[in-house]
Amino acid sequence: MSLSVEIQKRLGSFSLDVRFETRSGVLALLGASGCGKSMTLKCIAGLERPDSGRIVLNGRTLFDSERRIDLPPQKRRAGYLLQQAALFPNMTVAQNLAAAVRGLPKAERERRVAEKLAAFGLAGLERRHPAQLSGGEQQRAALARILLSEPEVLLLDEPFTALDDTIQWKLELELLDLLRHYDGSVVFVSHSRDEVSRLCRDVCVLTNGRSEPVTTVPELMRAPRTVSAARLSGCKNFSPVQKDEGGLFCEAWGVCLDPGRPVGSEISCVGVRAHSLRFDGRENPIPCTLDRVIDNVFSYILMLKTPGEALLRMELEKTTWTPVPVGTAQTVYLPPEELLLLTEAIE
Repeated sequence: MSLSVEIQKRLGSFSLDVRFETRSGVLALLGASGCGKSMTLKCIAGLERPDSGRIVLNGRTLFDSERRIDLPPQKRRAGYLLQQAALFPNMTVAQNLAAAVRGLPKAERERRVAEKLAAFGLAGLERRHPAQLSGGEQQRAALARILLSEPEVLLLDEPFTALDDTIQWKLELELLDLLRHYDGSVVFVSHSRDEVSRLCRDVCVLTNGRSEPVTTVPELMRAPRTVSAARLSGCKNFSPVQKDEGGLFCEAWGVCLDPGRPVGSEISCVGVRAHSLRFDGRENPIPCTLDRVIDNVFSYILMLKTPGEALLRMELEKTTWTPVPVGTAQTVYLPPEELLLLTEAIE
């Protein structure tokens, strides 16, 4: 099962240029709001038409601008789950589900609907209307209806955004169980690295409408390639760099750091994760002054003023740091392998 997408679309001053191919497991489209994630799903589902490109699902062409192929949504076999469950408000839960299999004989239709009601914990709610359901129940009903149509690809557009934390976690666990038994392609849109880490195997980062090459989620967290990808993976500290005899001069921090490996000409900046900085070590010392301490739930966030006057964010578990007064001189160290080498200018 595979989905291949290579599309371009212009929307005023915004240009979408996305290329990716799914493998086994769930592929995430990860990016900030407005980067083109939802528009990409709409193009796959047939709700929007790209200006050019191709979309191929399991060897079947859904869209091809050169060959003038553009299958209507009902022929694409794409199940599209929106942020808000798109149930028919005037129908009961059972009627909503039955609408996905209306071409079958009545007995078979009722059997399949009952099966999905039980599988999604909706038994007993079949006579309720969407307005009588909780947010989590609405999403489960919408997903059950989608799966009744036996789609070849699931398109999940930030399905947990409108839910509170408790319901979100419960629905996420249910989705994990479901995806283990689903053999079609899955594209999961999110702006949350935590969701992506738990649910997805591969990830394609979108920045201002443009996609980066597909990589695995662990590789994105270990070695993002661009500033945008590093930000999405949780990195908080960035500096433009210039090559120096001693390594890389970090302009924002006013220090020269040894990357411990060759640096290509395309590298324009570096990133440092908040948990990568340490008080013990010998490599890459950075003299700082403690500017502020923020008491987080399970950690301290230290804001450290560097020789370049910019602040470095450092995060420590509460049991690993002995508090000192603000204004105290502190030297932190960075293992060379923890320095992220990045392309793309810092905005």
